[in-house]
Amino acid sequence: MSKHLMSLAAARRAGRPFGIASVCSAHPIVIRAALRRAARSDRPVLIEATCNQVNQFGGYTGMTPAAFVSFVEEIALDEGVSRDQIIFGGDHLGPNPWRKEPAEIALKKASDMVEAYVAAGFGKIHIDASMGCAGEPTALDDRTVADRAALLCSVAEAAAARAEMPAPVYILGTEVPVPGGADHALSTVAPTEREAARETIAVHRAAFDVAGLGPAFDRVIAFVVQPGVEFGSDNVIAYDPPRAAALSSLLNDEPALVFEAHSTDYQTEEALASLVSDGFPILKVGPGLTFAYREALYALDLIASDLVPGYGERPLAKAIEALMVQSPANWSGYYHGDETSLRIQRHFSYSDRIRYYWTRPEAEAAVTALLSALEGTRIPETVLHQYLPQIDQVNASGPIDILIAAVDQVLAVYDNATLAVH
Repeated sequence: MSKHLMSLAAARRAGRPFGIASVCSAHPIVIRAALRRAARSDRPVLIEATCNQVNQFGGYTGMTPAAFVSFVEEIALDEGVSRDQIIFGGDHLGPNPWRKEPAEIALKKASDMVEAYVAAGFGKIHIDASMGCAGEPTALDDRTVADRAALLCSVAEAAAARAEMPAPVYILGTEVPVPGGADHALSTVAPTEREAARETIAVHRAAFDVAGLGPAFDRVIAFVVQPGVEFGSDNVIAYDPPRAAALSSLLNDEPALVFEAHSTDYQTEEALASLVSDGFPILKVGPGLTFAYREALYALDLIASDLVPGYGERPLAKAIEALMVQSPANWSGYYHGDETSLRIQRHFSYSDRIRYYWTRPEAEAAVTALLSALEGTRIPETVLHQYLPQIDQVNASGPIDILIAAVDQVLAVYDNATLAVH
């Protein structure tokens, strides 16, 4: 499957660019929707885990890299998807989870994490050593970042050799916004300066050469840059091709590379297709998928309130509100305003910080109660149309199918946008 990624730059040079969506989520409904779509399309599916989400200590999902692979493989088996069709990616692998510790300690933990990812079968590794650790500047200089990236790459290469696995492909660079969307209102986002990107590439190439990692650098397929896309709590900055034209033109001087675009959530199909044709064919999406899941889940909460005697008045939404108010750590630094504004953002923000709560016991119990209430209940077409007019009832009759269909509608936009341009 790494050959699929390795061919992105060549396809662009040949005038037939194609892309791939990077599904950044550990939610089982999102994973199932992505794999079900892959089974229908017979296209590769790229599923990524982040350093905070999945690591050797479990991350916030409680899963190690090996456990995450097993989790996805189990769903794939159920959906009839071959293991060979799945590309596993590790995102922002570096010292970020331990950046409050001294660099030596944080980098040792980052090295152990990279080794665990590669040993588990992750074939696409995004190395991100850009953040300062204890006593260091928040943002490090290019040379320090590149040297640390080379160190982590050497760990990955050795891990692949020990496990007798194919050597990974790499993504380098990190000019991306706050994960999960910006924490303040946005009106514009400037694309990465062409010369800044050129310097980042050159410094990393030199650091890899000094470290004897020339063959590994040949498997660097992309650098992360900012093409000028982002989303805040309640607005989206749309891709503007002319503003990114200078950055895109750098790829003419780097024919073996493409760019990876993060925070592409909520972009239109036209914008995503333009990103692909302009040299940003790896399109990260995460909150946009769980946003669609939450949207459908809340609609089902309303439907059950209307249809099922004794279910109550939106008990799922009420349970999640109580949980988020009691445990504000995952949203309080991102949402701002008065109490009404905070309540609206907790549930409906594009940043979708609510996604961190679905694995909590209180949330799981509320979702289970909702799905149980609707199990075997026929949802009249008129009622479904009232709350989820975009869902095709013929193909999504039960509550789980409805949730998968809602996520699949987002994935369909990415599939259409990433098809080869003729």
